[in-house]
Amino acid sequence: MSQQVLPISHSQEDHSPSPPKGFVDSIKADARDRLQSFKSGFRLGELSGSLGDLGTLLPIMLSLSLTGQVDLTASLIFGGLWNIITGLTFRMPMCVQPMKSIAAIALTTHMSIGSVMSAGMGVSAVVMALGLTRTIHIVQKYTPMAVIRGIQLGTAISFGGKAAELVKQAKSFGGDSWTWDNNYEWAVFAFIVVFIFYYRSKRIPTAMILFTIGLIIAFIKLYTNPPPKAIYPKIGVYTIRVTVPTWEEFKHGFVSASLGQIPLTCLNSVIALAALAKDLFPERPAGTPTIAVSVGMMNLVGCFFGSIPFCHGSGGLAAQYRFGARTEVSIIILGLLKIFFGLFFGSSLSGLIASYPSAILGVMLFVSGIELGAVARTVNDGVVDDQKRHANFIVMITTAAMLVGFKNDGIGFIGGLVAALCFYIGSKYMGSMDDDAQVLTEQQTATVSTPISTSMGGNVPVEGHHGKEEDHYSVHKTLSSREPECH
Repeated sequence: MSQQVLPISHSQEDHSPSPPKGFVDSIKADARDRLQSFKSGFRLGELSGSLGDLGTLLPIMLSLSLTGQVDLTASLIFGGLWNIITGLTFRMPMCVQPMKSIAAIALTTHMSIGSVMSAGMGVSAVVMALGLTRTIHIVQKYTPMAVIRGIQLGTAISFGGKAAELVKQAKSFGGDSWTWDNNYEWAVFAFIVVFIFYYRSKRIPTAMILFTIGLIIAFIKLYTNPPPKAIYPKIGVYTIRVTVPTWEEFKHGFVSASLGQIPLTCLNSVIALAALAKDLFPERPAGTPTIAVSVGMMNLVGCFFGSIPFCHGSGGLAAQYRFGARTEVSIIILGLLKIFFGLFFGSSLSGLIASYPSAILGVMLFVSGIELGAVARTVNDGVVDDQKRHANFIVMITTAAMLVGFKNDGIGFIGGLVAALCFYIGSKYMGSMDDDAQVLTEQQTATVSTPISTSMGGNVPVEGHHGKEEDHYSVHKTLSSREPECH
């Protein structure tokens, strides 16, 4: 059950620079490379790309902060810090996004902030242990590429569903309930803008345009039609404090939320992300152990201060790439902005975030899903055998369908793995699954043996080879080879 991966072109291998000799030369070469990357990264497309994942970040972070289950100031500061660190480490627009499963369980079960922090630390401890011991390689090695693509496709479809829920929060077209600030018209406008400039994201910063429009709408709404007990942005110096969960909170958080998040983080935030990073940035592949350790460090530090549990994700990377991010500059800038607003505006931004139109956020999240799902088209790259191509497609669809249907990455992963294993056993010990279909029956043979009229009006006899396998392609090939005789 071999994995099919994207082939690396020989041109990339032949023209790659030879490794420098010596430690000092290595540092100089790395510094020159980073400087060149920074110079090329300062453009609008990079800034626009950094905003591509806001459709996932803002709704979750706002919901948890308004209920007091995370600290908004700490989430902004540590989220920005991880953006900068991961950007410098991986040298690509590596996203930093909330752990969605923990967030969903926390909101539905009204977990305390200590339990939420415990859930994040529990997941990170397990994932970091897998990275440090490099046992994450075992999961990656024995996971077929079709299953990974299925996880990405299933996540993409899930993003589409969540995007629809965000758009539905807006008011419908016209009518008495129509409001100017959050309606379907804004969603249609954002949808058209994104897809008109879909292949011009490096030149036309669509994410930045939509984010700016949404921010202007949020400001106008907050100051002209504020909700009851509205919170206004207030400049100052905002601090964070240590949050130490109790033993009961740790047990509750780990059992209730961590166990469901661990497979999601390992599969989507580590393995699927590493595969996507290799697709998008083959010259700078991100190793699964390094990604796993990065996830662990983020929460074993940040959650002690009330920060929302963070992870990486293939969907976030796909979104940022689609909206124009190509270098680490994009998320370093985003990280600096988060730290600035966290330190000097902090939790006072919750009112502004709450006023942001969900219609625009929904479209941005939808595009994130579209871009992530698009990588599923490479599931059969490098696979020549027709039967293997068909089996890979079936495994991918099975994984995606079970992930979406059960709303659980772990179930989707197990379902896809079992399907792939069944195909492997069937082909290895029971012969080709299409053997019986390839044998012509007597009736088919008789039909093929009848004279076939040519364009010149003559008949070309085609003999049926009883007892031998012959498909329609071979018959067509025989006819093609005989056509010159009819001239």
